[in-house]
Amino acid sequence: MADSSGTELSEEKEAETELKKRQKRPWDDLHKSAKIGLTAELPETLGFYDISAVRREQREQSADPSLTRFITAELTRGYFLEHNEAKYTERRERVYTCMRIPKELEKLMIFGFFLCVDAFLYVFTLLPLRVLLAMLRLLTLPCCGFSGSRLLQPAQVCDMLKGLILVLCFSMMHYVDYSMMYHLIRGQSVIKLYLIYNMLEVADRLFSSFGQDILDALYWTATEPKERKRDNIGVIPHFIMAVFYVFLHAILIMVQASTLNVAFNSHNKSLLTIMMSNNFVEIKGSVFKKFEKNNLFQMSNSDIKERFTSYVLLLIVCLRNMEQFSWNPDHLWILFPDVFMVVTSEVAVDIIKHAFITKFNDITADVYSEYRASLAFDLVSSRQKNACTDYSDSVARRMGFIPLPLAVLLIRVVMSSVKVQGALSYSCVFLFYLGLVSLKVLNSIVLLGKSCVYVKRANMEDKLFERPSATAASSGKTPSKADQDRCPTPSGETKVEQIPTTPCSPPSSSSSSVTTQPTPRTDLFPPLPTDASPAAPSSRPPTPPPEPEQITPSFSKEEEDEAQGASELKHRTPKKDLLEIDRFTICGNRID
Repeated sequence: MADSSGTELSEEKEAETELKKRQKRPWDDLHKSAKIGLTAELPETLGFYDISAVRREQREQSADPSLTRFITAELTRGYFLEHNEAKYTERRERVYTCMRIPKELEKLMIFGFFLCVDAFLYVFTLLPLRVLLAMLRLLTLPCCGFSGSRLLQPAQVCDMLKGLILVLCFSMMHYVDYSMMYHLIRGQSVIKLYLIYNMLEVADRLFSSFGQDILDALYWTATEPKERKRDNIGVIPHFIMAVFYVFLHAILIMVQASTLNVAFNSHNKSLLTIMMSNNFVEIKGSVFKKFEKNNLFQMSNSDIKERFTSYVLLLIVCLRNMEQFSWNPDHLWILFPDVFMVVTSEVAVDIIKHAFITKFNDITADVYSEYRASLAFDLVSSRQKNACTDYSDSVARRMGFIPLPLAVLLIRVVMSSVKVQGALSYSCVFLFYLGLVSLKVLNSIVLLGKSCVYVKRANMEDKLFERPSATAASSGKTPSKADQDRCPTPSGETKVEQIPTTPCSPPSSSSSSVTTQPTPRTDLFPPLPTDASPAAPSSRPPTPPPEPEQITPSFSKEEEDEAQGASELKHRTPKKDLLEIDRFTICGNRID
């Protein structure tokens, strides 16, 4: 009885247990057994299998860390660069740009170097001949009779002034003792000489910045139309100022050459090393600044000018050293390594500086072709019939290279280093002059041909034949001083008539651009009366007040000029085309 009741109780317990198992959720057993199996009792629509399996796998991996598994994962780990294709393509293009910079930069440097050579040889070759022709014209005026309003053409007046400045400054340089200056500089300490050389570089840039303005002011004061002969007296103070500037600038370059000569002749070459390291300091001051295309163009022009000036200084140093050693050819090979180091460091600094500037500012290497085309445009436009400026002055404004002080110093050094005595020596000098003239003519022909190719390749030839403004082509009346101060710009025109295509003269130095020939704009000023010519207000007596229906009041010439300047400033845009930037801005090193 007891056994039967006990069995019944156990059977009931087993039945209850079996019932509980049936009522229990089916995935609890899977959680305990740590096995996943798709059975009929676990329908797939519940969506718990994947989540629980992933969590269980993560718990198993975290619970069982393995060094072998980590190393295997590191060795077999992969990634796909094409997921960020644009980024890596941009980085590759930057590398290609940096690799193209040396070639494109040196093309620009070589072209600009020969532009400076052409402007520098002009002072020694063609300028004396042009001065002789101007003097011959003055001497033949009494015989041939005077016809016209000018004794000399404006270009001949400028040539005469340049010749007088060269002669006066050369005679003044005879009173400066080069040897005494050399020994005075040699007695200074190395650090003091390093500071002096840096100060001289800054002073050279400042002198070049203000010097061309002084010369342009002299040229314009001497050639502007004058109503009274008494007004010609104003040329005298400008001429004295120009002579004083050229003389001071020549002395400044002489001190630079003396400091470089001391560095070459020092025993341990420490000063030369310090001066070469100064070029690499320039990288720090330029690379990490924001540059745009116009700023880079100005800096490139400044680098061209500095490279040419350094070559002339090296020539002066070699001439002085060869004179001290009685022109012994063996000493030239002693100087050659130092000269090679200076030239190499200059080229390397320029390449590194431009490569990183283009990299940091996302500028392509093709921009140097545009710079070269802009310089070529200056050359071609200055060769036209109605050009407003001489080619050498155009180079001076664009690059900051003023050949007159450097020419005065080189003539002084050559005259003191080379002794000319006897007929044979003078014959050699004459043959050397003929060689310089031949070199100048050949260089000019090659440069002009290359410039035409560059201008045509850049599709800029249409700008050479744009119509000049009507300000200069007005009735035969004498233009005012304010109008002659710059080449006529289209901003003052009221009506434009189509005329046959003729070469246009580039703007003068006082305008914002020498090469730009913009399209006429008539929206800058209120329209003037149609019955009055541009020169009418200054040539007619006072007229009665305008009629009531005439809305636009008539302005005097001064008011028109003030309104014109204000409108030009108002409509000036911050970003300019390469041909619209100022040709001369502190040797091209200003950063806006």
